[in-house]
Amino acid sequence: MKPRAAMSVIGLGAAAIAAIAGLGWVGGFRLNATPSYPLGLWRIERAVAPIKVGDLIFICMPVSPGLSLGLTRGYLRPGLCPGGAGPLIKTVAALPGAQIAVGQTVTIDGRPLAHSGVRLIDAEGRPLTADGGGIVPPGHLYLHSDYAGSYDSRYFGPLPEAGLLGLARPVATFDP
Repeated sequence: MKPRAAMSVIGLGAAAIAAIAGLGWVGGFRLNATPSYPLGLWRIERAVAPIKVGDLIFICMPVSPGLSLGLTRGYLRPGLCPGGAGPLIKTVAALPGAQIAVGQTVTIDGRPLAHSGVRLIDAEGRPLTADGGGIVPPGHLYLHSDYAGSYDSRYFGPLPEAGLLGLARPVATFDP
């Protein structure tokens, strides 16, 4: 193949990939490459009912020290949310008004949250600071993942519901 023809094929291939990615983004499709939830293709669905405990959601973190730490240390992937991170996939563990206590594990209204061990250091030996707990404020959600190394509300606290993108629905996923 001649260099000019090869460049045309490469250019057309790149344009096709960009078009597919753009349509996927507009259609609410996202790739999850983090271990907190199954890897693969997910879709953001508009929530038609109020968010409740147990819902799996996509949410953007606000610009905050938790966001900066997550991006700097690689806990968060780059993306199009404000502050430059990608949306998180997390389970809603508590709603406004719930009392959160964070110690070696998390309790919500006095009940232990399963799989909520709090780590003092990350996988690279860097110190982690747990959130102080307290009452989940109005307009906020306390988020969790069962994955032991998850960067979630145990470390950055409740997130504003204003960052909610919608419910997270797996399309084509797999557990590694």
